[in-house]
Amino acid sequence: MKYLLALILLSVFVISPVFAEESKNPTLIIDTIEIPSYEFNKILRDAIIIPMQRTHAISWQVTIDNNLVYANPDGNAVLRIYDRDNPEKLVEIGMGSQPDEKFWIAVQTPKEGYVVVHSDLERGWSPSSKTIVSYTERAGLTVNNGARIVVSNLDIGIFAIDSYSVHGMESPTDPPAVNSGSMILEFISGDPAKNPFALFPFYVAAGVGTLVGVLYLTKKRS
Repeated sequence: MKYLLALILLSVFVISPVFAEESKNPTLIIDTIEIPSYEFNKILRDAIIIPMQRTHAISWQVTIDNNLVYANPDGNAVLRIYDRDNPEKLVEIGMGSQPDEKFWIAVQTPKEGYVVVHSDLERGWSPSSKTIVSYTERAGLTVNNGARIVVSNLDIGIFAIDSYSVHGMESPTDPPAVNSGSMILEFISGDPAKNPFALFPFYVAAGVGTLVGVLYLTKKRS
């Protein structure tokens, strides 16, 4: 088993650079944004919609690394991402403070209005894990809270991210929601149709992970 794993890992390191060099996807866009704690100490009405330098469309993923230190148990960290073609269309991700760590996903469209599509009042997210929001024009919206998928293939129509906003207080008289730390957002997008082989290293990594898991379970049972 040790020799097999070594051979698999070696093939990953050999094959991946080759495909990375020869099979680039010209549509691939990656943006990383760090949002400081004080930006969350405002109410929704005062939240500033920040345009992004590049639009993320067709197929995108937003990874949320929440390293905020909350100031009170009722504090929240709310991220909104907006559609390029319709500012009234948005996806909202809410992450509450410890110890409850409430978590919710809401979608707003001109037709349906504001709708909460998922809500956990306790242990909805984990500070030690990253939340992943992904979307494709064919499959819709999927959200993983770091432990499991909580929203799967939700149809939100065509959605291209070109701006975002954050807030965390419900009332201007509330105490500050957050006192330190930051939230790191990674936006990645592209058009798989332009070059599906650009994703080959990810397929290899997924296959290796599955194979290792099967071998581990087989060895454990034996």
